Amino acid sequence: MDLQRLFLFLIFVFSLGLVWDGWQRQQHPEQYVQQSAAINESIPKPQVTPQAATTPATISQQPVQQETGTTIHVKTDIIEADISTIGGDISRLALLKHPDGLDKSKPLVLFQRGTGTHNYVAQSGLLGTGLPNHNSLFVSEQDQYVLAGNDEQLQVRLKAGGDSALKVTKVITFHKGSYLVDVAYELENTGQQATTASSYFQLIRNSGALAGSSRFLPTYTGMAVYTDKEKFQKVDFQEIEKGKTDYPKQANDGWIGILQHYFVAAWLPKEKTSREYFARKLDGDSYSVGVILPEQVVSPGQKAVVSTTLYAGPAQTKLDKIATGLGLTVDYGWLTIIATPLFWIMTLFNDWTHNWGVAIILLTVLIKLLFFPLSAASYRSMAKMRVVAPKLEKIKQQCGSDREKLNRAMMELYKTEKINPLGGCLPVVVQIPVFIALYWSILSSVEMRYAPFFGWITDLSAVDPYYILPLIMGASMIIQTRLNPKPPDPLQAKIMQIMPIAFSVIFFFFPAGLVLYSIVNNILSIGQQWYITRAAEGESKGAAAKR
Repeated sequence: MDLQRLFLFLIFVFSLGLVWDGWQRQQHPEQYVQQSAAINESIPKPQVTPQAATTPATISQQPVQQETGTTIHVKTDIIEADISTIGGDISRLALLKHPDGLDKSKPLVLFQRGTGTHNYVAQSGLLGTGLPNHNSLFVSEQDQYVLAGNDEQLQVRLKAGGDSALKVTKVITFHKGSYLVDVAYELENTGQQATTASSYFQLIRNSGALAGSSRFLPTYTGMAVYTDKEKFQKVDFQEIEKGKTDYPKQANDGWIGILQHYFVAAWLPKEKTSREYFARKLDGDSYSVGVILPEQVVSPGQKAVVSTTLYAGPAQTKLDKIATGLGLTVDYGWLTIIATPLFWIMTLFNDWTHNWGVAIILLTVLIKLLFFPLSAASYRSMAKMRVVAPKLEKIKQQCGSDREKLNRAMMELYKTEKINPLGGCLPVVVQIPVFIALYWSILSSVEMRYAPFFGWITDLSAVDPYYILPLIMGASMIIQTRLNPKPPDPLQAKIMQIMPIAFSVIFFFFPAGLVLYSIVNNILSIGQQWYITRAAEGESKGAAAKR
């Protein structure tokens, strides 16, 4: 039984570690999130390698032009965006189907530029002398675009000024019911000589988390890149600042983007097209993450199109249908192999019940049924330990402080009574990874965000606002502890008495969905353990009566 208590202690330490990390984030936020600063909008400079022959050898840094642009407002059925005529940047993007982290009456704003915000914009431009970039002024035909009911898409066309022979029109296309945004440059060479131009597409963001993000539930905010060869990689902002990055710079596939809790923005170049990925620190607390596409030659009198696609929306496993590896932006940690099927089963239950809380309860029952033989063996072992507890106490008194003699006598008693003292450990071992996997599946799945259960529980991904569920969970642990045999060691007995209180405090900071799982699991375990204990005591009394 000592090993079982060890595993319970490991769960306790894991939980305590999560709370400690959250407390550190709250008390010393400067160690985790740097203060916002104005975005330094500069041209990306690629790392030139022999394989990068399709990209310019040198790209000069250009300061932001002090142009006065206007804002173009775009609205579809699920997106509301602002586009600046300076560079054609997407300077604001709101997700109408996802509420804000602080105010549910407002939509979540993923991209936003300005003082006091998380400063997050999507930019693009052309690389070449006299060609428009994200500092250039464009002209729009109108300043309001609304997707009509029967239309499948809308286009915002921005014409670049200047006297260059290469006429450029930036076209941003939004789609009905989609978080995909196509960004293209239509090029027309009206001169007498061939012109070359390459393009870049980047995301500029500071390191701050979105408003409403929990400080006690640590999540990742930073860069992510995927290629078929190197697979999915994360590069946090601190690594970019220190120059300690080891992501693929040259590739013919994949994507690059920025992750934050529940949401992702990523540039998705066309497959089998050479590209150069880049990431670098800008002035202040800003980082540039993007891709440079190869040069394109436009002959006199000819036209060409340079384009790519931006995804800006919720991170979901089904995103693999859009781009290979994009579903990995839903990060379940090192237990993804367990968390993924758990969430898939929960999704099936939710489709049936239309309530994620009920889905969690059904999942808990299913897990309990799957491990019923293991837990039954465990509880039978504990029931036998409870029956022989008086004999153990007598042995303890006889052996006094002689630990070696006490252990030999206890092992002899276990052998006589046919008790496996480690019989209750296996179910605990199995439940640890299940518990952790479920923690990450609830914490990382955007479907759980603002998912209601019943009454005061309106968000299963957040903590219980009144701490009722953690208190119920603590009470269930106290009942379960009293069903267990009393440890012969006084110190262990005190620890087991303190554990329910400690777990209740720790679960104050856990998502309500995870606490709900623990409560249901404890209630089922109490019922199963009570039945097996009563049966074991009855068998013991019957055996004693026959003697």
